[in-house]
Amino acid sequence: MPTEVSQLRSDADDNRDRILAAARLACTAEGLSVPIREIARRAQVGTATVYRRFPTKQALFTAAFAEEMSLCSTVVDEGLAASDPWRGLSLTIEKLLTAYGGDARVRAILARLSRGAESTAVHDRTVRGLLELIRRAKASGQLRSDVVLEDIVLAMQASHGVRATSPTAQAAATRRLAALIIDSFRATPDATPLPPPGRLPLRA
Repeated sequence: MPTEVSQLRSDADDNRDRILAAARLACTAEGLSVPIREIARRAQVGTATVYRRFPTKQALFTAAFAEEMSLCSTVVDEGLAASDPWRGLSLTIEKLLTAYGGDARVRAILARLSRGAESTAVHDRTVRGLLELIRRAKASGQLRSDVVLEDIVLAMQASHGVRATSPTAQAAATRRLAALIIDSFRATPDATPLPPPGRLPLRA
């Protein structure tokens, strides 16, 4: 009997994994309007099985993109754990700017999903963490006194506009942009070399 129970649990876990994988692929390709029945078809389960696990489409997509939705909060927590305030802030900015690999489709999905109550709570905690990082860096004398939270948001928006000739060049260009922005936030100039540039299309 225990073996049968274990097998049923394993089958249920496999179903859930297939549903989430299918939801990620379908949503990334077709957006949040993709029907549940299409996700069930791709996951090779019945529509009722999907609804038993995830009673709403919002719940399904939130679970499918849970890692991305918690990424900002995780990055900020890592920054807060750093012993040096400037290193904590600069690493946080770099990781936030390079998050999601420049995938505009994923960013659009996350923006829609972030309207839920659970996501709002995570967002609020992330904002409080960023404010604390800014406070610590200013108190250490390493961050310009006039830098505010909106400057980090502006930097993230700027990184979303990076367009390169390949994924590798995209990553390189975004890292260089992050280094330029971080350097502009310093209270005193720094001579650390910039990361290598990425190849960009040289036209508006």
